[in-house]
Amino acid sequence: KGLQNSSIYIPNANITQNIPSFESKIFGTNKKIKSEDFFNHNQFYLFNIWSSWCVPCRDEHPFLMNLKSDKNIKIVGLNYKDNNENSKKFLNELSNPYDTIFLDEDGLIAIEWGAYGVPESFLIYNDKIIKKIIGPLNQNLILDIKSLIK
Repeated sequence: KGLQNSSIYIPNANITQNIPSFESKIFGTNKKIKSEDFFNHNQFYLFNIWSSWCVPCRDEHPFLMNLKSDKNIKIVGLNYKDNNENSKKFLNELSNPYDTIFLDEDGLIAIEWGAYGVPESFLIYNDKIIKKIIGPLNQNLILDIKSLIK
């Protein structure tokens, strides 16, 4: 009977909450921006936390590239505790699915978002997190996201 009851805690990934406020540099520039000046109302965003050293991030990358073609959503990356040169090589090799990439050099922004690791993604609409995805994206999750943003 004990084998049927998992003791692994998985938080509710569908809780609607306000997006955390943060300030960060934009990848490849020295320009800083505040989150409240970036996210627009009535726009869907997929906020994806990733790193070049993350193997599951590499696995989910084709799914992000697939989602990039959907005009109803903007994909925003948060480059987590990464080396800039390695990140550039990663994106040059696999292509860049992100409309914008923020830097999280010390990992504090990811903590504010309640992330457990990389990759994690947050579907955002009207400054609210409407879905949290722990782990890499896959075809079923992309279909789920596409159905939500129509």
